[in-house]
Amino acid sequence: MSPSSAERVTPSWSYTLGLARGRGNAYPVIAELRAEAMRGRRLLWLGANLLAMLVVCALRYPMLGWHTLLPWGSAILGIEALVLLGVWRAPPPQAPWRDADVLGGFFLGLCWAVAMALFTASGGIPYTLSLVAVGGALAACATALLVAAPIGGLAFITIVGTAAVADVAMDGRFVFAGMAALFTLAVIGTFIANARLLIHRISAEQALAGKEEVISLLLREFEDTSADWLWRTDAAKCLVDVSPRFARLFGARRDQLEGKSLLAVLAGEGWDHGDVAPGIRMLADKLRLRESFRDLVVPVMVGGERRWWSLSAAPRRDERGALIGFWGVGTDATERHRSAERIDRMARFDALTGLANRAHVIERLGEALAASHRNGNRSTLMLIDLDRFKQVNDTLGHPIGDKLLIEVANRISALLAPGDVCGRLGGDEFAVVLPDANDRDRVDVLAERIVLTLSRPFEIEGNELHIGGSVGSATAPLDGRVVETLLRNADLALYRAKDDGRGVHRRYEPSLHAQAEHKRRIEIALRDALERRELSLVYQPIVEAQKGGLTGFEAFLRWTHPELGNVSPEVFIPVAEEARLIGRIGDWVMHSACRDAVTWPDHIRVSVNMAAAQLKDPQLPATIIAALSHSGLAPERLELEVAEEVFVRDGSLTGVVDKILALGVRITLDDFGTGKSSLAYLRKARFSSIKIDRSFVRGAAGNGPESVAIVKAIVAMAESLGMATIAEGAETRNEFDKMRGLGCRQIQGWLVGQPVGPQEAAEIAHTRGQTEDRLLRVY
Repeated sequence: MSPSSAERVTPSWSYTLGLARGRGNAYPVIAELRAEAMRGRRLLWLGANLLAMLVVCALRYPMLGWHTLLPWGSAILGIEALVLLGVWRAPPPQAPWRDADVLGGFFLGLCWAVAMALFTASGGIPYTLSLVAVGGALAACATALLVAAPIGGLAFITIVGTAAVADVAMDGRFVFAGMAALFTLAVIGTFIANARLLIHRISAEQALAGKEEVISLLLREFEDTSADWLWRTDAAKCLVDVSPRFARLFGARRDQLEGKSLLAVLAGEGWDHGDVAPGIRMLADKLRLRESFRDLVVPVMVGGERRWWSLSAAPRRDERGALIGFWGVGTDATERHRSAERIDRMARFDALTGLANRAHVIERLGEALAASHRNGNRSTLMLIDLDRFKQVNDTLGHPIGDKLLIEVANRISALLAPGDVCGRLGGDEFAVVLPDANDRDRVDVLAERIVLTLSRPFEIEGNELHIGGSVGSATAPLDGRVVETLLRNADLALYRAKDDGRGVHRRYEPSLHAQAEHKRRIEIALRDALERRELSLVYQPIVEAQKGGLTGFEAFLRWTHPELGNVSPEVFIPVAEEARLIGRIGDWVMHSACRDAVTWPDHIRVSVNMAAAQLKDPQLPATIIAALSHSGLAPERLELEVAEEVFVRDGSLTGVVDKILALGVRITLDDFGTGKSSLAYLRKARFSSIKIDRSFVRGAAGNGPESVAIVKAIVAMAESLGMATIAEGAETRNEFDKMRGLGCRQIQGWLVGQPVGPQEAAEIAHTRGQTEDRLLRVY
């Protein structure tokens, strides 16, 4: 039993007037008893209005006639009928104004206000005062009869009182109008005081009933002090000796529950249709088998709200061993059950988006695969990875990123059919499980719609965000019969979608598995490549365009594996970046290049390519300093080459350029013009030189007007910014001459020289490169 049930409460004025809900165990009972009090007074109130209506009709009939009085009287009768029809229709707690008595008080007040406005116009002051007197009498009746419906009572008194004051005032009787106003205020004050007294009386009665219940529990020698209420049944499983506490908590009177089946009372309306909860079925089995039970949780509907009760009971027998019924105790376990539900939801659903989390997605995927195996259907798993989401987090912060994820979840969920499952696996990766994917076209169409909807801009707190998404899918049983296999294959398909340029959908193909195995083999071999001395450097010359003098070499990484043979950098460099090996390999390349270059003449530089992951490494300046100090190479002889797309993807890396330049090291912007360039980073970062991509060199040599114009623009821009230009990929004399003619300062390519090993590069550096003709003849 709840201790507060035996305590008197002091309700607020807002609760007294019906404008707020009370908090506490006592308030639901007070509300029910107040409603019960209104039910007992409703007929008297409606009868008083009917009697007053008849009096007015008798007074005004000779002058107004039935054609005027009949509509007015019909309105009152109609309102009273509606109030009677709404006796058992309790309003929801959030809309108390929908109560039948509240609406009745309001509209009856309007009817009497209309009577005072229309029926006194031609009768003079006697008729005005008679109607005012009738209204005053009804207002006085409301203080006693509508006190249990405070909103309706206040509405009636206020409307009738205001109408009476206005009616008398319009006749010029201001003294009477003042008296009517004072009378109205007095009636309102009396009404509020009576409403408060009613609640205090109910509270006092409840406190007394609670004390009586405590005494009753003690008299019954009830030893389990954690119980909230007692219940008993007879041998037919019907309730007997219903306690007041049990009846009040269930929202009924004791006499309404006496003799009713316990199971029917707990199950509610679903009992007649066989629609009962598992807990009720288990309770029925226990009662049928005449077994004791403890802490059996069953759902019940109390006042339109689902509650959870924990029941314990044992069978009782007479002296002959015959069953006489069950005696038990009940406890409200609603909060405990809801807490368990919340914990279960946290374990199964993503806290940010409300979607299924990884564990729940895997669970639902397993269920779909099991159903597919039984029914012979197909099930599909889609994995969705957001493009450019990291940039949103890095530039606008995680709160904006979280809101973006919520919007993404909403958009994807809106595209799914009933039965489909959408989940968030973590970070910016989502999943969709299609239990019924027999229609192959449906999978493709859904994937395309997901890609399209994610490509549309998102509006988050005034920011227009463009991200996009890639989709990979795998379908059972063709692409796998178990969860692990389907997850792996969908992931491989997703990687293929990202490798194909992102913003596309790719299905799993068996060849993807072979490629993944090959990539895994390369990764494993690459981890030991440094220790086994399988990596090496080759150097390609870079010459001065006008005189042909050697200015430097670009270092290229090579890998020769005893089994795989010569592995192309285009193959193993992406693997190294993905496996986070590029940092260790990059350190080795820088140290080795500096160590080789220190043996060359002082005016010849060495260029080393840098990956994006290396630029993001906070230890990069320390690595450069260590490589220079260990080798003894001057900083101005080291040149780092960074692809343009690195800065396009992450503009924040321009700050790294300044730190490196502060060391005296040069930086070249490689592959310029091949990506979606944004010249803003050229303004922020002071590059030493710009490399013109091979595609423009070839196009300009063929006199392509676009390529020629682009090369001229790059050269002019670089000159104005104080940067040198390097044309890479010159393979013919025509290309060499064209680039020199367009103003490029330096040229690199097979015509100038092919990549060579360290020893040959040292020989070239010391013995070659004095004139253009001599250099070109050698290479």
